[in-house]
Amino acid sequence: MNKRQWIVLCLLAAGGVMQAQQWPDTPVEARPGARWWWLGSAVDEKNLTYNLEEYARTGMGAVEITPIYGVQGNDANDIQFLSPHWMEMLKHTQAEGKRTGIEIDMNTGTGWPFGGPEVSIEDAATKAIFQTYEIEGGKEIEQDINVTDPKQQPFSVLSRVMAYDEKGKCINLTAHVKKDKLQWKAPAGKWKVIALYIGKTRQKVKRAAPGGEGYVMNHLSKKAVKNYLSRFDRAFKSSKTSYPHTFFNDSYEVYQADWTDDFLEQFARRRGYKLEEHFPEFLDKNRPEVSRRIVSDYRETISDLLLENFSHQWTDWAHKNGSITRNQAHGSPGNLIDIYASVDIPECEGFGLSQFHIEGLRQDSLTKKNDSDLSMLKYASSAAHIAGKTYTSSETFTWLTEHFRTSLSQCKPDMDLMFVSGVNHMFFHGTPYSPKEAEWPGWLFYASINMSPTNSIWRDAPSFFNYITRCQSFLQMGRPDNDFLIYLPVYDMWNEQPGRLLLFTIHHMDKLAPKFIDAIHRINNSGYDGDYISDNFIRSTRFKDGQLVTSGGTGYKALVVPAAHLMPSDVLAHLYELAKQGATIVFLENYPTDVPGYGQLEQKRQSYQRTLRQLPAVSFSETTVTPIGKGKIITGTDYARTLASCNISPEEMKTKFGLQAIRRVNDTGHHYFISSLQNKGVDGWITLGTNAAAAALFNPMTGECGEAKVRQANGKTQVYLQLKSGESIILQTYQQPLQASKPWKYVKEQPFSLRLDHGWKLHFAESKPEIQGTFDIDRPCSWTHIDHPAAQTNMGTGVYSLDIELPTLQADDWILDLGDVRESARVRINGQEAGCAWAVPYQLKVGQFLKPGKNHIEIEVTNLPANRIAELDRQGVQWRKFKEINIVDLNYRPANYGHWSPLPSGLNSEVRLIPVNVMP
Repeated sequence: MNKRQWIVLCLLAAGGVMQAQQWPDTPVEARPGARWWWLGSAVDEKNLTYNLEEYARTGMGAVEITPIYGVQGNDANDIQFLSPHWMEMLKHTQAEGKRTGIEIDMNTGTGWPFGGPEVSIEDAATKAIFQTYEIEGGKEIEQDINVTDPKQQPFSVLSRVMAYDEKGKCINLTAHVKKDKLQWKAPAGKWKVIALYIGKTRQKVKRAAPGGEGYVMNHLSKKAVKNYLSRFDRAFKSSKTSYPHTFFNDSYEVYQADWTDDFLEQFARRRGYKLEEHFPEFLDKNRPEVSRRIVSDYRETISDLLLENFSHQWTDWAHKNGSITRNQAHGSPGNLIDIYASVDIPECEGFGLSQFHIEGLRQDSLTKKNDSDLSMLKYASSAAHIAGKTYTSSETFTWLTEHFRTSLSQCKPDMDLMFVSGVNHMFFHGTPYSPKEAEWPGWLFYASINMSPTNSIWRDAPSFFNYITRCQSFLQMGRPDNDFLIYLPVYDMWNEQPGRLLLFTIHHMDKLAPKFIDAIHRINNSGYDGDYISDNFIRSTRFKDGQLVTSGGTGYKALVVPAAHLMPSDVLAHLYELAKQGATIVFLENYPTDVPGYGQLEQKRQSYQRTLRQLPAVSFSETTVTPIGKGKIITGTDYARTLASCNISPEEMKTKFGLQAIRRVNDTGHHYFISSLQNKGVDGWITLGTNAAAAALFNPMTGECGEAKVRQANGKTQVYLQLKSGESIILQTYQQPLQASKPWKYVKEQPFSLRLDHGWKLHFAESKPEIQGTFDIDRPCSWTHIDHPAAQTNMGTGVYSLDIELPTLQADDWILDLGDVRESARVRINGQEAGCAWAVPYQLKVGQFLKPGKNHIEIEVTNLPANRIAELDRQGVQWRKFKEINIVDLNYRPANYGHWSPLPSGLNSEVRLIPVNVMP
């Protein structure tokens, strides 16, 4: 919370009146940010200034520089990453960012993942290579021991040679190998000899920019990470350039990197036994229990090394240089909660379009289902909440639709889903730097969305950006107020999944953690919300002042363990101790029945069983509440009934009305972000899960606010809420009554509506290709139907105009219902700006702009660039001019859009004026 927000809250607590219905301050962090693709780093001062000024004018608050591959034929203008010239461009960017009020961040590399020309083969991503030999003993053995893969032979290093007999005896033969020959007098019997070589993945940086090409670094090696970061220190210090506000790391896409040089030593120190003595079990594809346990230990060690040697070291380095870190942990071979929590700003990612059934939401067959549902998005926000981080960011709208087909209306529902998941610091993916003089469509990144001045939706983007800023101003205020800590059963995942290296990618979480995902949705559908917690964070959680308090200082009402089977003995013991101190601990479906891992297994099991015997002996088929010391343990299988036994009020807006919401707490009450991501709205009283004396509503679309209707019923607080399908609202509650406040205007539509179905005219304020003249269209319709050769191929803004005679009615206000808008509409009535409709339900309150008698209405509708780009492809225009992957479709195939049929453009349905009365 910043100083100004704190002052406002103090005034509210002291009984302030005016401040009670004011929007929070909007610091730069509340404004949307963007991943700023520098193609070839071919930037110049003039165009850097132009781009930043455009971003600032539209309402952006941050850009994150990520250099990538360049533009074909533009090599002479490419700039080598971190070269003196590149650093000069960064200096100019930082100066212009300061002038325009935009925060300048940067990727700690180019493309992804981290790597580049100064990563030596020794520091490159590392893999284990196992080779097995069957040997008959009882004689002198001379066996060639070498790597069979010719690509690995130049740099692979022999680490261990181990022999195992049929009785389980193990002999270390490493010292018996000389010049790739094993010389050994083998005892009688059949022996399996396993050689471990430390090889290299040979992975190169993906989508690298000039000066960023090279091997991907070894994220598991402290030395490799330190060496990698030293390149940045040299560049910044030699050029005397300020370090950026934030360093960024993209999702973990380091493939087959399953080892590091000292892995066996690290494993033995952390797990208490030598992995090399169990190579046969470790490599057993049949996966008996002992193999699963050893593999789980291996995965935990990988997680530890990634956390300590990369995440912690990278963040410590950034802090030393006055910067902070923002990281996407998903894809990592580790505990996502611990890795996310180790940085300053955890970042989630959307990938595709979520399937909402919102009334009037435009549908497009050229989309793919979002791989990140609510349960996936919450990993980042959970880590932020339990670790006491202020922000959760998001990579937003990646491949929301096909190129050139993304509307602002399609963006809003997925943005709202991220907000209810806990995101409060969003970044577009992405915004390519494009010179002003570049011929349309300008410079582009291979994946949508293109949120930049070259996209036609940029014209009305300020309204969308204002919406985001208003939402985030509330979502950054106060503190998290989720009900539960929810145990992340990572040991179940490590134990159950086949193979060795386990990457927690957003594209496969439905297969990696189906039971956990189901539990999260059942908890949410029961009217509650929670944050995931890891074993490490449980160990540091305390019971204080009637709450479970994490090490980050965040309080929770209870801790839920959803159907976990494996849990470390000290974690179970700590949960029992927390219950004795006064906490509520909930076990859903079963108690964890065993400890994970293989090291010191019997000793750990004995300790675990001692704690398990202290837990209540219950049948999980019934919900049971058992007092334990000052607290209680609750068990059961029925999620809603069992969670209700915690005496925590569920949110009726979720259970009864199907709304999605997130709640936060502040010094004067609570505030909610609420969205109707469904095919219905709500118009009635809603019982809150928290009590309040008063409440106010804030409309993030328009900036309107007012005191809400509140009543008390059966000891609960109820608020009257009106919300249509697809709409969102912010509700703020107060512990004290509000005085002299402006009431929120609840309205009731009259049965009559004025159909504006004749007399329309259309002309174009902007159009490529140009369309001149004015068209009499009578009824509003897509301009692709007008008689002009460019009407089906243009990109631009059409102005629909109409003169109407307003009937004499007893109406407190009028709603202009634009129906099906393709894609956004600015409205002017009698020469006054009446608002911008860019998302369903495409309605604006316009009564204040209307007058008795004659009125003039103008509606400026901007379409998508899809029809224009399709025509360029039909004409054979060579606009795809980018190196590397160039431009692909959402299935990563070469894309050509010449076959696209014209998309509707403009007003695509009937327009109405609806009289409404303010409800008493």
